[in-house]
Parts: sequence; structure tokens; C-alpha cells
Amino acid sequence: MATVATCLPWHRANRAVRHPCPTRNLPNCTGTATTTRTSARTPRASRTRHRVADRSIGRASAFIASGTIVSRLLGFVRSMVLAASLGVVGASADAFSVGNGLSTIIFTIVAGGVLSAVVVPLIVRSASHADGGGAYINKLVTLSIVLLAAAALIATLLAPALTFVWGRTLAPETFDLAVAFAYWCLPQIFFYGLYAILGEVLNARSSFGPYTWAPVVNNVVSIVGFAVFGLVFGFADEVNRTAGDWTIGMIALVGGTATLGIAVQALVLFVFWRRVGLHFRFDFRWRGVGLRSAGRMAGWTFGMLLLSTVAGIVQANVAGTASSAGAAANAALEYAWLIFMLPHSIITMSIATAYFTRMSAHAAADRIADVRADLSSAIRGIGTIIVLAEAVLITVAFPFAAVFEPRFAESRALGWLVMAYGIGLLGFGVLFVVQRTFYALGDTRTPFFITIVQVSVFSLGSLAALALPAEYRAVGIALATTLGSTVQVIVSLVVLRRRLGLLDGRRIATAVVRSVAALILPAAAGIGIVLALGVNVPGGFAIDSRWSAIVTMVLVGTVMSVLYFGGLWLLRSPEFRGFAEPVLARLRRR
Repeated sequence: MATVATCLPWHRANRAVRHPCPTRNLPNCTGTATTTRTSARTPRASRTRHRVADRSIGRASAFIASGTIVSRLLGFVRSMVLAASLGVVGASADAFSVGNGLSTIIFTIVAGGVLSAVVVPLIVRSASHADGGGAYINKLVTLSIVLLAAAALIATLLAPALTFVWGRTLAPETFDLAVAFAYWCLPQIFFYGLYAILGEVLNARSSFGPYTWAPVVNNVVSIVGFAVFGLVFGFADEVNRTAGDWTIGMIALVGGTATLGIAVQALVLFVFWRRVGLHFRFDFRWRGVGLRSAGRMAGWTFGMLLLSTVAGIVQANVAGTASSAGAAANAALEYAWLIFMLPHSIITMSIATAYFTRMSAHAAADRIADVRADLSSAIRGIGTIIVLAEAVLITVAFPFAAVFEPRFAESRALGWLVMAYGIGLLGFGVLFVVQRTFYALGDTRTPFFITIVQVSVFSLGSLAALALPAEYRAVGIALATTLGSTVQVIVSLVVLRRRLGLLDGRRIATAVVRSVAALILPAAAGIGIVLALGVNVPGGFAIDSRWSAIVTMVLVGTVMSVLYFGGLWLLRSPEFRGFAEPVLARLRRR
């Protein structure tokens, strides 16, 4: 989500630039930086420094990715158990999707993006304090806890009204069930926020592991709880459960499990604070520590999230019309998005999270050339891997859907959604990096205005989907999402180029072309395999059962990966060799 911001003329030449430093009231932060427009070519000393730093980024990214892979794999097991218990298409699944999803939506409105956009730069800049920023962190966390507790309480009391906003097109019984789930799930807002603030503090201290590994605990709790529900009350393929069949005990087990998992995920992070030298104490003395300027910075992010919420309301209600007609709707979109987010989380977020801390430090020191180099390196590194993930995801969309829903018609509906989201994977990854570059520069105003463009494109596209037959409306929503994020990343890059100067576009474009060339043979091979395994035939091996679908995905993914990486090696891709050579050197030493 980005912005259409007009680039101010003083970003163009050799001038003193007043950047919106959120901690200019703190020691060692003047709020003014002198920037000189640097050529796109990085000096040799700077390039050497970046090669050394990139190795540490690589190690951090690998550690983050390992935690993400484990938690995401368990997350898929969790979702498979939930899908087996509630189904993917139907009243029970859609009611839980709306009721449980409200906590994520409200948290995101209140604090989600604000925390990621503001907290890391603030903490990095406060590290120059005599106590290493410890007192400032305590004040920031105390304020966050107070606001989150208030938000969770108010939202829970307003559960029926919130459910009406997002689910008024649901059938009456489905709506009532969604309200019941909302009462159990809205307290998650507090724990989502606590997890985010504690984790971002650890990230800012370059302790990346706990934030990515903590969801493992949540997934274990959820798997156990949802499995117990299925064993006690029956799985979806055994019981034709309607919204009116749910009892208080059934609702409490499913909703309580979801909330307990998030709570444990958040609280476990306190264990790791001591390891980075932090000792949390409540501190309500908030005056004079720069929180007012931080609030101004966060205000633009809050506005951006409100815009995104408008888009979410449009999506939920357009999808709700499909639910009433018995077609794929809210729950199917949620599962498709979960599948889409798997490669994004493992690849893009793992690499970009490590770069974000370094970008923030470079921006705080006004090393604009280094920020540019970080941006280029992150986009090229992510792009080299994510294009393969995009091709594999589209190729195995139907087998992937069959893992969640083995029934042919339902898995086809879900597979089309995965494809519609999947074609935007590369653009979504680049957008993630570009947004965090704005945040590292202390600029949340620009992303707000670009988000207006994205939300407008998405909302118009989603409303246009109402003209489609009910069974295609969810696909229309997914395509609108892809179109909106594509427009958003294009506008963001144009604005960022005016802000930073040249963005190393030639090297980025060369890396993308090289990757696409290496992808032609793997894509053809992957498509050939799934067709040979009967992906389009009811009862075909590729989609016949969960296990045959998994075997198909592993086979296709392995073949495409080997061919793709072999092609990159032959094409002498510097981005791939940067990943591969340290691994090969380590294997040779063994």
C-alpha cells in the first residue's frame, strides 16, 4: 500500500533536506540532514562495505526464513485441520472467516502498520541514548499496551456492529454465528498488538529469530484445538453442519482456541527480551520523549490503513453475496491468500525484514547512496527467487487447493483464486520492499496518498465483480487485488525515484530478464507434469487426494527448481551466485 505523493522539489538538488524525523526531540537528532545528490554508481569502498554487510544480511535472512518456513508449514497444517473441521465453502467456514478475521482487521487499523512503519526507525534512532534506548522502549511499549487494551475492549463490546459492517450480506443464521465467533476472537487484538510491538523491538535490536519462530507455538495450540473439535463434533466431510447447528460449547472451542494461540505467541516473546539486554517496566511518563512527533508520523500510516479497511469492507460484502448463493466466498479467499502469502513470507519478508533495519540505520545517518544500494540489492535478491515461486504457485494451484479441499468442484474454485493472486506475487514483493524504504526514510505521508490509488483501483474492480455470476465473483476480487497492487508498485517506484535519484534500474531490469529467461524451460516442464498427472480430470492423480496432491507439488517444485537454478548458473546470475557460492563453499569444507 503506497502513495501518490507529490515529490517535493527540494529532494532534487544539493540542498539541506528537512526530513520528518520522528525523534528530533531526542538527543543527537536535529531533524535536518544535508543530502547531496549522488550518482547512481556506488563508490568502490561503499560496494566493498555492502558486500560484507550483505553476508550478514544473508545470514539474518536465512535464520528468519528458517523460522518462517517452520511456522508457515505448521500454519498450513493448522489451516488443513481447520478446513477439515469447518470446510472451505459453506456457512460455518464463512462465519468463522468473518468473525475471526475482525480481530486482524481492527488490529491493523489501530496499530498494525503503524508499529511496523514507526517503531523500528524510532528504536534504531534511540539506540544512541546513554541507556541504549531502554527507557524510551519502556515508554513506547507501555503506551502501546494501554492503547491496545482499550481497542480490544471497545471492539469486543461493538462485536455485533463490526460484524454488520463486514458481513451484512451474509445469510441471517450465518451472520449470527459470525457475531458469536467475533465475541470470542476480538480480544486477539490486544495479543496481536503485543506480539507486534515486542517483536519489532527485537527486530530493531537485530534479534530476528524470536519474531519469526513464535508463531510455531500458536500453530501447535491451534492444531490441537481444531483437531479436538473435529474429533468430538465431526469433520466437515462427515457432518453436513449448518449455521444453526452450532452450540455454545462448539463456538467456545473454536473461537477460544484461536485466541489462546495468539496469546501464547505474544507472551513467549518476553522470554527473549532479557537476551538482548532489555528489562521491561511500565513507564507512564510519556511527555518529552518524541512520542508526539512519532504520532504525527504514525497518523499518515493510520490513514493509509483506514483506506485499506474501506477496501476490505467492499471485499467482504461483495464476497458475502457469493456466500449467500453457495459459491466460493470469504473463507475461500482467505485460504487462497494464505497460500499466496507462503512464498511471500518465506522469501520476501525474510530478506526485506533484515534489510529494513539496515536501511533505517543508513537513513538515520543520511547515507542516501547506501539506502539506494540496499533497495537495489533487496529487489534483485527477492526477484531472483520470487519469480520461480510465482511460476510454481500458478502451476500447482489446483493440487495446492486439493490439499485443503479434495472435492473436485470446491478445489477448482479455490485453485482459480490461487492463480488470480499468484500472478501478482513479484509485484507484491517489490511493493513490500519499496514501502519499507519510505518508512526507513521516515516518510509515511507518501504511502498514504499512493494507497488512495490502490484502494480506488481495487474497490472499483471488486464492485465490477458483482456483474459476474456468483461462482466467479471471488476470482474477480482476487484479480482486482492483483491489479491494485500492480498499479501501486508502479506509482511507488516512480515517486521513490524522484526522491532518491536513479534506483539502479538497469541492473534490476537485467536481473529480471535473466530470471525470466531461465524460467521458460522449467515452466514448460512443470505444466507438462501436472497435465500428465491429470490435474484437469476428476479423480486425476494430481488432485485425487491430499497426499497425491502433495506428491505432485513436491515433484513439480523440485523439477522446476533444479532446472531454474541450473539455468541461472549457466547465465552467470550474480544474484543467484551470491546465494549459492557460500553454500557450496561450506559443503566443500565438509
